[in-house]
Amino acid sequence: MSDAVRRSAPLGRWVIYAVLLVFAGFYLVPLFVTALNSVRTAQDIGSTSVVGWPRDWAFSNFPQAWGSYCVARRCEGISPYMMNSILMVVPATIISTLLGALNGYSISLWRFRGDNWIFGIITLGVFLPEQMKLVPWTLVVRDLGLSNTLTALVVIHVVQGISFTTLFCRNYYVAIPPELLKAAKIDGAGYFRIFWRIVLPLSPPILIVTVIWQFTHIWNEFLYGVTFTSGAQQPVTAALIALSVSVAEAPQYGIQSAAVLIAALPTLLVYLFGGKYFLRGLTAGAVK
Repeated sequence: MSDAVRRSAPLGRWVIYAVLLVFAGFYLVPLFVTALNSVRTAQDIGSTSVVGWPRDWAFSNFPQAWGSYCVARRCEGISPYMMNSILMVVPATIISTLLGALNGYSISLWRFRGDNWIFGIITLGVFLPEQMKLVPWTLVVRDLGLSNTLTALVVIHVVQGISFTTLFCRNYYVAIPPELLKAAKIDGAGYFRIFWRIVLPLSPPILIVTVIWQFTHIWNEFLYGVTFTSGAQQPVTAALIALSVSVAEAPQYGIQSAAVLIAALPTLLVYLFGGKYFLRGLTAGAVK
C-alpha cells in the first residue's frame, strides 16, 4: 500500500465522522431546545424566543409539571398519566413477549404443515399501517365492553406486538441445534417442558431485544391512546397533547417542556442501560 493511500484512509474516516456528527447534531436539536426550555421561565421564553439560553434557571418547572399542571381547566400533574402508561406498558410488554416466544418456538422448532403460511400471516401485521386497524379495533373494543379503559390498550398492544415478537424470536430460534430437542424428546420431555427447560434459558438475548422494543414502542405510541381513551384514562403521550392545548390561553412552554422530558425519561433510561444488550441481541440472530 502506497504512502498516499495510507494518508487518505484516516482522512476519509474523519470526513465520515464529521458528516455523521452533523447529522447527529440536527437530530438532537429538538431534544436540546426542549431541555433548555424546561429550565426557562415563561417570561423568559415570551420575551425572547423559544430557542435561547436560560436567563434565570427555573428548575421548579419539573415539580410543577409532575404535580400541578392544568388539564381541561383542572389543575393536576402528569403523574397519574405516567402511572397509566406504566400500567399499560408493563403487562402488554410481558404478555406479548411470552406469546411471541411461544409462537417463534412453535414455528421454528416444531415444524408442521402450513407453518410458513402461519408465520407469514402473523408477521403481516408488521407491514400494515396503524390507521387501517382503527375501525376493526373500535368494533372489538366496543363489543368487549372495554371502551375508555387501559385494559383495551393492553389488549391492543399485546395483539399488535405479537407480530414483532414472533418475528424476532422465530429468527433467533432457528439457530438452536435441533439435536437438543431430539435429545429432550427421547428423554420424554414434551412441548412446554422443552420450552421452559431448554429454549427459554437460551433466550435472554432475544427476550431483551423484544422487551426493549415493545416497551419503547408501546410507551411512545400515540394513535391508539388518543383514539380509545380520554380524560383520566389516557396514557402520558396522549395527555401531553391535552396539556399543550389546555394552556393555549396562557402558554407555559417551560412547564410543557419539563413534562415532555419527564414523559421521555423511561424510554431514555431503557436505552441508556439496555442499549448494548439490544445490539447484542440483534446480532445474535434477531435480524438476519
